[in-house]
Amino acid sequence: MGEFMTETQQRPAGALPSTETLERHRPIATDIDGGPGPLEGPEAVVILERVRASVDPELRAALESLPPSMRRVALYHFGWEHPDGTPAAGNAGKAIRPALVLTAAAAFGGPAARAAAVRAAVAVELVHNFTLLHDDVMDRDTLRRHRPTAWTVFGDADAILAGDALQALALRLLAEDPHPASTAAAARLAACVIELCTGQHADTAMEKRGPGDIGLDEVLGMAEAKTGALLGCACAIGALYAGAPEEDVTALDAFGREAGLAFQLIDDVIGIWGDPGHTGKPAGADLAARKKSLPVVAALTSGGPAAAELAALYEMPYDKEDLQATALAVERAGGRDWAQAQAADRMARAMQELARAVPEPEQAGGLLALAEYVTRRSN
Repeated sequence: MGEFMTETQQRPAGALPSTETLERHRPIATDIDGGPGPLEGPEAVVILERVRASVDPELRAALESLPPSMRRVALYHFGWEHPDGTPAAGNAGKAIRPALVLTAAAAFGGPAARAAAVRAAVAVELVHNFTLLHDDVMDRDTLRRHRPTAWTVFGDADAILAGDALQALALRLLAEDPHPASTAAAARLAACVIELCTGQHADTAMEKRGPGDIGLDEVLGMAEAKTGALLGCACAIGALYAGAPEEDVTALDAFGREAGLAFQLIDDVIGIWGDPGHTGKPAGADLAARKKSLPVVAALTSGGPAAAELAALYEMPYDKEDLQATALAVERAGGRDWAQAQAADRMARAMQELARAVPEPEQAGGLLALAEYVTRRSN
């Protein structure tokens, strides 16, 4: 199965890949854009930059097809316009999900498959942003990507409707795509949206339950549905567009799900201890909302004095004076360490699934680099 498979099987559970391993599996540019020569700089950053360059024109064209009332909210949300409609040089996001689509397509079918999957990558990015617009409304988050969230600018109704429009636009792009894999991709993406909604419903329902009423398996299942499902779907759609066999499509979906769960674990850690200057979100927003995030539930179920202290704090209405004490209780009860160890374990599982589907290091390198990128963020 090649060197990558051997190293993945031998790596202890919970260990992230070393820098040396990643260097040995550095992808070449043909995996990314069809050009010769090695990538310069961190491979994931280069992949994301090149994906943004190829996806953004198609994404903007799709958004421009929306009616004006929906278009203005969408273009603001993506950072391309100010609230008054004047152009803005904003941040449209990292493009991790479309990068997974295109890199998975390239892993199985080379540059031609990658080029053919751009519309599908745009569809996945539209669905992701549909969920962001709705999540911000439901969570009452006021900042995203260092800007006021769309609902705070345009109101709840306009933000929700713009999100609905993005979801419909995503499925329309696939329905109009003449590629033979588009029908299967549309069905998979629609099923993923249902799973995303199920995960979000579970998340909001947990907020109404007591801090001692939720188990780790339950919150892990919720996180997989909310985050892992779309990353897995992105990888699977890329494989579909390259004509990969069903067993490889399934393995790529599992790879994305495991990497997505690792991503969510780290994201939850950042949500408590991250720097707002980097995250673009208020510090401790999840704690203030009394969300049952993964580190919090791990801490609550750990037993001991710190878990009891955290439970007592979560039973009380939020007081900003208690924010530091709450974060400290999560850490003392082991929530932070558990989340980081669990993220490493999920990353190891992701690499095993990737090695099963793409055993050759040269083809797997881009996907490995993206998975490593999303699970090594520190702020």
